[in-house]
Amino acid sequence: MSSDRLAGRKALITGGAQGMGAAIAKDWASLGAEVCVADINQEGIASVAEEIRAAGGSATHFSLDVTSEEQAKAAVAHVVAEFGEINLLLNNAGVNKPTIFPNTPKDNYDFIMGVNAWGKFNVMKWAAQQMIDQGTRDYVYKIINVGSILSREAFLDVIPYSMSKHAVLGLIKGGAKALVGHNITVNGYGPGVVRTELWEQLDKDLVEIGMFEKEGESMDSLAEDMILMKRYSYPEDVLGTASFLASSDSDYMTGQLIMIDGGMVLH
Repeated sequence: MSSDRLAGRKALITGGAQGMGAAIAKDWASLGAEVCVADINQEGIASVAEEIRAAGGSATHFSLDVTSEEQAKAAVAHVVAEFGEINLLLNNAGVNKPTIFPNTPKDNYDFIMGVNAWGKFNVMKWAAQQMIDQGTRDYVYKIINVGSILSREAFLDVIPYSMSKHAVLGLIKGGAKALVGHNITVNGYGPGVVRTELWEQLDKDLVEIGMFEKEGESMDSLAEDMILMKRYSYPEDVLGTASFLASSDSDYMTGQLIMIDGGMVLH
């Protein structure tokens, strides 16, 4: 293990089967955290948890649909049963499916808002209640909600996604105010264009709806035209910020959304 920076942290990570969630789960475990990798992708979470254990870390996994109250409550209970308590939540699970407004069907809106807005609210509610029930500790409880550049911007081909990520910003701000009296901080970070399985599918979808002519063009075009650093990112680019928010280094922060976008959104 490379460090004990997150020793004592008992974490639930949603959307942990791949992409940023999987990368953070492995990183946090290497920093001493005990992690529960949760996702609807059962094969993926089992693989990530096994990889962590093989590297000497502590990990379990749990099959979780974040839109289900019953499953969210059970996921929190699983972390407590495995690790004794929960004191860190990474609310990472998210989906996207581009459409050109106003030709956006209701089921597209419901799907995206259901996972990205309600799903985060739902998991955070049960995790926060468990933290409150556990009582005051000699450290700060941490809730991290993953936003986006589209928590502060909107694009014409992903309006429901933009709305859902604006909702995440509201959850961060409101949650910080609601939970500060229980020694719980609520923060988040906003990635930009990240090369993950989610973006690779999004890239195909953008070609399908006519936004780009060929696959791979969307990331290159956005990097050239909109990102100051002239490159898209990878999951590894979020690790430092995520571990900072999970650690005691961020104890005097709450209600904040930190952008990790290479200079794509400057406000």
